[in-house]
Amino acid sequence: EKEVDADRRLLKHDARILDRTTVGDLVVRYRDAISVAKRDAKIEMDRLSRFLKLPVAKTTLSGIDGSAFAEYRDQRLTEVSPSTVNRELAPLQHMFEIAREEWGLPIMDNPLKSVRRPRNNPARDRRLHTGEEGILLSAARHSNAGYIEPAIILAIETSMRRSEILEMDAAHLSADHKRLRIPQTKTHQPRTIELSGRALEAALKLLELFDVARPSRNAFRLCWERTRTRAESEDLHFHDLRHEAISRFFERGMTMPEIAAISGHADFRMLARYAHPS
Repeated sequence: EKEVDADRRLLKHDARILDRTTVGDLVVRYRDAISVAKRDAKIEMDRLSRFLKLPVAKTTLSGIDGSAFAEYRDQRLTEVSPSTVNRELAPLQHMFEIAREEWGLPIMDNPLKSVRRPRNNPARDRRLHTGEEGILLSAARHSNAGYIEPAIILAIETSMRRSEILEMDAAHLSADHKRLRIPQTKTHQPRTIELSGRALEAALKLLELFDVARPSRNAFRLCWERTRTRAESEDLHFHDLRHEAISRFFERGMTMPEIAAISGHADFRMLARYAHPS
């Protein structure tokens, strides 16, 4: 009866389109129409492009269910961390919601909603050990990339994220060079931070280098890894410098609202996860 209704165009949507459309078709449309407009567009688009190479991408929408994504989840957990798996599943779940609500595809249920998510990695509490900052900066000075040392200093002084440092521009400095405007942030909330003398010196050095050549995220990551290895700083992520900065703010007696204004945290509970005063 449904097929007859479909032939007579009596149904709002022709369900047979699900037999002709694959998950990969949906991924391509979402990647090129939705992901491309996001802040971290390249990262998400690369993830979706990798997903297109998997067998599940060739499954039609009429034949897809949660079990296929549960299998994908389990396979990826043998290769990457639970947090990475959750970041990969999130846009796929959003993709099906967009397909249902905005693209008019007659998908009854979002197959990702029934897929259990792995528990995220525990919050990191890695801080710089005694004397480690000096060793790290010394290793940075021996790098061929002059930007890594001032970037490390700026992260420790201001708690700025790597992406915020890489997108810094001379126009973001105040006229008296005492403040720095960060217009593009992870939370989409611009903020302005005060610069210490040490932070200003590092920022000006970076801006001078960026005028000549601004490194890509990948180039910065590789340079950081070489510096970290040279300094023999085991299990130290660049993002840990943000933890270090915020913990130092707490040790100086700064209040939660004061620190949040610098770090850009809208949720004090998330800010507390970064605080590991010694």
